[in-house]
Amino acid sequence: MQGESYTRTAEALRSGDLDAAGLDQPHRLLLEFVETITKHAYRVTDDQVQGLRDAGWSEEQIAEAAYDAALFNLFVRLADTFGIEPPAMYEPEGVPAAARPG
Repeated sequence: MQGESYTRTAEALRSGDLDAAGLDQPHRLLLEFVETITKHAYRVTDDQVQGLRDAGWSEEQIAEAAYDAALFNLFVRLADTFGIEPPAMYEPEGVPAAARPG
């Protein structure tokens, strides 16, 4: 992993820049949904979920995105609680912007 380079899309996502990631609309909506769960889960609306359905995501895919986001957030909060940081060999420039507390 040392010296690994990322594609433009991967680098934009690591930086939390959805605009620069060049995503199609369905993937952008899904990541916005995950962002809502991460930052303010209580703000997820029926309209937002319906927008995912209208973009072609199945009920199972929407549920999986919600489960994955919630589980990832659990891990991040536990790591923050116990002061766990990734080893420098994995993240030589520090934690990516998209994974930092907002």
